[in-house]
Amino acid sequence: MNVIMLLYPRLTQLDLTGPFEVLARFPELKLHLVAKTVDPVADGSGLRLLPTATFQSAPQPNILFVPGGPGQIDLMDDAQTLDFLRLQASGATYVTSVCTGSLVLAAAGLLTGYRATSHWLSLNQLAFFGATPVQERVVEDGNRITGAGVTSGIDFALTLCARLFGEDRARQVQLGMEYDPRPPFVGGSPRSADPTLLADFTNRASEFQQRREAVAKAAAERLRA
Repeated sequence: MNVIMLLYPRLTQLDLTGPFEVLARFPELKLHLVAKTVDPVADGSGLRLLPTATFQSAPQPNILFVPGGPGQIDLMDDAQTLDFLRLQASGATYVTSVCTGSLVLAAAGLLTGYRATSHWLSLNQLAFFGATPVQERVVEDGNRITGAGVTSGIDFALTLCARLFGEDRARQVQLGMEYDPRPPFVGGSPRSADPTLLADFTNRASEFQQRREAVAKAAAERLRA
């Protein structure tokens, strides 16, 4: 089973590498890191990732996956990438994402009419594209499976693999990874965060989020047109 995992500049690497670690433990899955060229791709913090295929050489996927990150903004009107995703999704069994990767799927028209999730700061933007935003770690709607922000990528991948290969095998992988999260602090989501800390974080992110929202609105207008 081919898994196409999109690479692009300034993605958030954990959106990609968390699911990659889970999926790579299932020998039935062949993972392809796909970008426009085979040149190394730098994530948002400078970590370089090496594509294994290009848009032209990528196989037809059984599973299409899009990570999020600040570089997602540039993909919202990237016709080459959006066309590639539409083509790949047309024959894929599952169309999936983590974090703001769902906004890229939405900009390609691939989440219209579906329930989906994203990073909590950007969740509302899914509605611009006719998707139904759901504030959960993992949202399944038919063959669309989306994960929320960054760390939820591991939850997403375990959920997907439980559907593909059964819960027992997914549980074995979870155990092998010692995925038993006990964060040092309470407050890793807006529902559990201290209100003062939440307000401060939201305020510091507001300028970037305003830009992201404006780009999403423009992409939604193009999609409707």
